[in-house]
Amino acid sequence: MAVPIKMADIARLAGVSVSTVSRALAGSSLVPSAKREEILAIAQAQGYVINEQARNLRLKKTRTIGVVIPLGHEVGQLISDPFFIELFGRLADEITARDYNVLLSKIAKPEPGWLDRLIQSQRTDGVIIIGQSDQHEALNNTARTHLPLVVWGAHMPNQIYCSVGSDNIGGGYTAVRHLIRLGRRRIAFLGLTDVPEVNLRREGYLRALAEAGIKADPALIEPAHFTVDTAYDSMRHLIDSGVGFDAVFAVSDVIAVAAMKALNAAGRRVPEDVSVIGFDDINVAAYSSPPLTSVRQDLARGARVMVDLLFRRMEGEDTPSATMPAELVVRRSCGAAT
Repeated sequence: MAVPIKMADIARLAGVSVSTVSRALAGSSLVPSAKREEILAIAQAQGYVINEQARNLRLKKTRTIGVVIPLGHEVGQLISDPFFIELFGRLADEITARDYNVLLSKIAKPEPGWLDRLIQSQRTDGVIIIGQSDQHEALNNTARTHLPLVVWGAHMPNQIYCSVGSDNIGGGYTAVRHLIRLGRRRIAFLGLTDVPEVNLRREGYLRALAEAGIKADPALIEPAHFTVDTAYDSMRHLIDSGVGFDAVFAVSDVIAVAAMKALNAAGRRVPEDVSVIGFDDINVAAYSSPPLTSVRQDLARGARVMVDLLFRRMEGEDTPSATMPAELVVRRSCGAAT
């Protein structure tokens, strides 16, 4: 059996030191390009394979980024949720473009200390959290001592961790103001307000109502989970309650699509009888029936910003949070498609 060639053998053949070979194989600019190409050619001809695990151990790096979804508020929500799939795909593209691997984790029932334990496992060089769920304090506690952490979510008062997200208040306000301009006055709100992003969307909803002189009716605020079946049940509950409404602002597209299905089953036409607007503008929104008006979150830009901030934090920079504008994309479900 042939003995595997070592880095020292490449160094002897190239007439350089082992450290020069190491730098050349890593693509370092400290090695002149001509010599670097010569060393790479020798390594290839000799069948030398870099031991990535050993190199990472030596450099004290894993070259892996953790992407974590905590679901303290919504244990039934799946990773296959369209919003998670779209955002995770965008993140994976950005991370792998930097020659890093991705480790995906779902924390269905976060226990005290879960994030600290995950970081202490040293399986990743940095962590991106998708959604604050009900874990704001846990995120704050970890951020006090761990810099390479970025969270997708709402910017909260007294927040320590770095977050990236959309203007949730502005998005909710724009959606409801649009419904009011269409002549809708009894506008239902569907969502779980104990989730930070959702609570801010409700704030935008209430702000638009107040500006128009419409008194908010607590009977029109219906808790709705982020899964299709439970959101459908929430919409049916509101319909069966007998309270009158002529529009629905749902805090996610998944909830909005489920609401339209429930309305249709109850004989309510969308948008003739009830206008519906969602939030996220994931791919499914344009292909629902009718096509869904939605507040767009720019997930491609969001992923790019999150990964950029994380890598800067991995280099020791204490980066600020970022809030992106949210845009209303008008389609037929609200009754005023452009």
